[in-house]
Amino acid sequence: MLRIVETLPEGFLQLHTEQLEERLGGPTLIHLPGRRPEPLFVSILLHGNEDTGFRAMQSMLRDYQDRELPRALTLFVGNVAAARKGMRFLDGQPDYNRIWPGAETGGTAEHRMMAEIVDLMKGRGVFASIDLHNNTGLNPHYACINRIEDRFMQLATLFSRTVVYFIRPHGVQSMAFAPLCPSVTVECGRVGQAHGVEHAREYIEACLHLSEIPDHPVAPHDIDLFHTVAVVKVPEQVSFRFGGSEADICFTEYLDHLNFRELPAGTTLGRTRNGQVLNLDVRDDQGREVADRYFRVDNNSICTTRPFMPSMFCLDERIVRQDCLGYLMERLLPDGTPKP
Repeated sequence: MLRIVETLPEGFLQLHTEQLEERLGGPTLIHLPGRRPEPLFVSILLHGNEDTGFRAMQSMLRDYQDRELPRALTLFVGNVAAARKGMRFLDGQPDYNRIWPGAETGGTAEHRMMAEIVDLMKGRGVFASIDLHNNTGLNPHYACINRIEDRFMQLATLFSRTVVYFIRPHGVQSMAFAPLCPSVTVECGRVGQAHGVEHAREYIEACLHLSEIPDHPVAPHDIDLFHTVAVVKVPEQVSFRFGGSEADICFTEYLDHLNFRELPAGTTLGRTRNGQVLNLDVRDDQGREVADRYFRVDNNSICTTRPFMPSMFCLDERIVRQDCLGYLMERLLPDGTPKP
């Protein structure tokens, strides 16, 4: 499945995402030389409907058509079949950001492709890894890490002072690269926002200019660190809506406005028509069911039982079904201990 090339494919800098599958023929690894030989690895379009990373790389590489990159760059252009349709992934496909080494699933050609990429980059002495994404709902630009280590946090805070530490879900790109080099996932806001493209472009260019990634601690006043403590899903058999009343769960129509806000205990997220039945699947880092730790039903209203901060709550019903409703977070100190 994987194409590997040593130069930019013809016309790459002018293509639209829906043209990539025809031009590239499938997922493609592009190795480009630079002044420093250890490559920066960048993945884009692991979700085919998230094009900010692609547009940012096009913008940056246009400026380097006639000059040398400051560091070698390997660009992985992921789910071009889904990109052609403007979808996260196609029916019958796995999620391209849940099938990297360490995933809970396996056995597909896509799983083998991701393992091959990791092995290839290990052999090239990869310098750092960056996975570029968009998200739905209202969220700030932020970076995600899978290790509480100084170089990971330095790489993350170069993008944003808002940093999220998580260890689930498994099989994500940043977690697969973490044993090899500092790795981050960066969330560049919603699709179609010009400042997201510019922010991603500036970040990648800054990383290409790094001679090394600092290994000293990030100053406490330069980072807001959060730990994803639970993921919230809606079970398949449960119907839901945002606003209205004709579903098992009717979430508030402004649910995404709660992202990255400290919610006190007693905050209402929606209503259930099944009496005292919560009907949410909430799992912690170890996969344990913890719905009662964070939510209760009070007179048909779904309320929080303790303070937390949500992220990635969105109003896209298809994405909720394919992935999740969102995540719950708690604050950490820069050393990884819970913030009092």
